[in-house]
Amino acid sequence: MILVTTELLAGHRVIEVLGLVRGNTVRTRHLGHDIMAHMKNLIGGEVTEYTKMIAESREQALDRLSAEAEELGANAVLCLRFASSEIMPGASELLAYGTAVRVEPLES
Repeated sequence: MILVTTELLAGHRVIEVLGLVRGNTVRTRHLGHDIMAHMKNLIGGEVTEYTKMIAESREQALDRLSAEAEELGANAVLCLRFASSEIMPGASELLAYGTAVRVEPLES
């Protein structure tokens, strides 16, 4: 599956637009991570526990988006974007969305 943030895919032409696809995940804070984050706030530096959590969330959302695109018969997703929102205090959603398409390489 080809995932790009652009409207076009260099060296390919879109042969069919299949529609909007998305993948999301909702995560809550973890008490142990919150304690470490507060300690980092005192001394400064990256909060690696949250960096890892958001990276895992992005991968899970992309995996779900890719699965939905494959179900439609797509081999690429164009205009890929991410959005996030707070669902409730301590819980956030990460959403990946884009346009599922079928592409083929341009002939040389």
